Amino acid sequence: MVKKIPKGKVLSYSKVAKLTGRPRAWRAVGNILNRVEGGWRPKIPCHRVVKSNGRIGGYKGGAKKKIYLLKKEGIIIKNGKIF
Repeated sequence: MVKKIPKGKVLSYSKVAKLTGRPRAWRAVGNILNRVEGGWRPKIPCHRVVKSNGRIGGYKGGAKKKIYLLKKEGIIIKNGKIF
C-alpha cells in the first residue's frame, strides 16, 4: 500500500489502515513502518505517511530527513505541518 503512494502525495496513518481493511489499526501501521527493513529509504516511501492532523509524524531516518524528502517532492511544510 505505501509503495503505491506517488511522489508529491501523502497519506495519513489512519488512511493507510483503512485502505488495508483495518480502520482502527493506525498505530500498527506506524509500528510496522518503523520496523520495515530499509524503511527510511525511498524504495519504500515511508516518509509519505503522516499524521491525520497534518503533522509529519515519526520517521526512522529522523524528522529532518523526512521533512527534506517531502519538501524535495514538492510538499509544503510549515512549522512541522503539511499544507
